[in-house]
Amino acid sequence: MEKKNKLLNIEEIHTYYGESHVIQGLSLHVDESEAVSILGRNGVGKTTTLRSVMGLTPPRSGRISIDGKDTTKLPAHKVSKLGVAYVPAERHIFPGLNVEENLKLAARPANGHKSWTLERVYDQFPVLSDRTKQDGATLSGGEQQMLAIGRALISNPKIIILDEPSQGLSPLLVNAVTECIQNFCVNSGITLLVVEQNYRMALKVAGRHYLMGTKGQIAGVATTAELVGNPQIIQDHLAV
Repeated sequence: MEKKNKLLNIEEIHTYYGESHVIQGLSLHVDESEAVSILGRNGVGKTTTLRSVMGLTPPRSGRISIDGKDTTKLPAHKVSKLGVAYVPAERHIFPGLNVEENLKLAARPANGHKSWTLERVYDQFPVLSDRTKQDGATLSGGEQQMLAIGRALISNPKIIILDEPSQGLSPLLVNAVTECIQNFCVNSGITLLVVEQNYRMALKVAGRHYLMGTKGQIAGVATTAELVGNPQIIQDHLAV
């Protein structure tokens, strides 16, 4: 069997906010071209895990590597340059810049015929091509999410990290964003790590799921088929 490349590997990290020990010995990995989710109740450390990977809240101990390179102590801008695109729940659209300017600011060249260009992002998100000159901050929530994802794609990353992509969106827009993620990730083979409170969305876009318990510890790992076949697992880990 061909050995898979662990594009993201997290080993026994411990992350703090001040004296608060939020992540206590977390380990997980995402293979190249794999889509993985982290599922768990509010407040267990899902977002902190992503911030640890990005160097925004670096772990005090443990190890994080991207494509074999140790990134544990790197600042966020250096992690980004290694090919990690982060889409936070707040989306962070640049106000005062129109849609096209938001995208061009993040654009990076890539090798290969499947690189993401402005035209390809517009093909993926037609609503953005209709609003190229509109201030990005004035878009609707769903359109801002598409712009944030498009901005991640045009950086031609090795891995995209999405934090709560369905947050604040209507069910109709959740479906639209889910379909977009399926198209660029599942169908294009982009490596994805997603944190999502909406487990139904997570089951559609990811094939493997880490179930996070308290204090940022992994309580279990399951495939989409296993979670669909045993709803009690979802109930045990996500029910309030």
